[in-house]
Amino acid sequence: MTDKKNSFLPNVGLKHAIDLLRQTSMVQENLPDEFPNLGIGELETLDLLGPHVLDGAARLDNPRAFAHMDPPTPWITWATSLWNARLNQNLLHPATAPFAIEAENKVINWLAPLYGMDGGHMCSGSTIANLTALWTARDTRGIEKVIASEAAHISVAKASRILGLPYEQVAVNPKGQIDPNKIGDISNACLVLTAGTTATGVIDSLTIAGQAKWTHVDAAWAGPLRLSSTHAHLLDGIDKADSIAISAHKWLFQPKDSALIMFRDVDLANTAISFGGGYLNTPNIGVQGSRGASAIPLLATLIAWGREGLAEYIDHAMSMANMLAAEMSKEDGICLWAMPKSGVTVFRPLTMSTEEFYVRLPDGMFSTCVLDGKKWVRSVAANPLADIEKIIKAVREAVDE
Repeated sequence: MTDKKNSFLPNVGLKHAIDLLRQTSMVQENLPDEFPNLGIGELETLDLLGPHVLDGAARLDNPRAFAHMDPPTPWITWATSLWNARLNQNLLHPATAPFAIEAENKVINWLAPLYGMDGGHMCSGSTIANLTALWTARDTRGIEKVIASEAAHISVAKASRILGLPYEQVAVNPKGQIDPNKIGDISNACLVLTAGTTATGVIDSLTIAGQAKWTHVDAAWAGPLRLSSTHAHLLDGIDKADSIAISAHKWLFQPKDSALIMFRDVDLANTAISFGGGYLNTPNIGVQGSRGASAIPLLATLIAWGREGLAEYIDHAMSMANMLAAEMSKEDGICLWAMPKSGVTVFRPLTMSTEEFYVRLPDGMFSTCVLDGKKWVRSVAANPLADIEKIIKAVREAVDE
């Protein structure tokens, strides 16, 4: 029989979980095929699940991990996420989450001014953030269509479909940016610009921000560059947008599901996206109802590292991407798509197929993408612990093999 009291109070099981987290290898045992009638107990369950959970996932802090826009997370976010799980706060109800609400307000108040924004809120990802922005644009400005580049994230098309808005994709120029000459009439449109496209990391020209009826910048990936004095200029013009989405679980090094949606006029936005209910003390703002305290790990990271600490990690990632690209440009057997704009390096081999080249590389080192009908190798500088020299060596060995 499960000890009901011990199941809900701190006990030796938490230390046991951390001990398992520190182990480098464990033996996996088969999980039950059917829903157990009697439980086996918490400690035994940790021993059973630990090898599956901890060994059954990519190690994003591996020195050769350079494949995706998913960074390793700092341990302070593990600790604060554990606190969040213990308290199970719900920002829908202020009585259960007074500090969680304060933490979110503080994070937004610190970050929004860097982008010329007035305020906003957190949500579970940039897909939700983009949907929130387009919803706001429709209901406050009466936009009649959404326009974005062919390289825009699929969440923009999803949001347009959900909101019943026509969606127009615009061709990109040779640099991979939305082509201003092909945008057409934007007087009744929400123009979505991308700061860090998924495939190549390209940043659309932000000089056209503010020219449409509503401008939204999907800065899920490259938004944190604004924290860096070295790279902030890459986002010049972003302050002319009406809304901005940023994924905190990318270059702000947060656990999934953590993102920010920010508005230049937050009061205007909130009038359109707030709903009340008889069981609510305050209006519910945004797409999500119940949501957890994702601002607390982010607040902890901002306090622990400061702006300069975060910028140091981002600058290091950019430096590694530039180093990789520079070395690839020297290789006779490699075609470099372009120098990276926001830490994403894309290249392909000239002496073999991309598929053959890719299988020669260590697992998890890179990913792939398709551009102009051709498959390319894609490298993303999300892991600040990557060993760029080992990565470059592995590429050269794969070319020469």
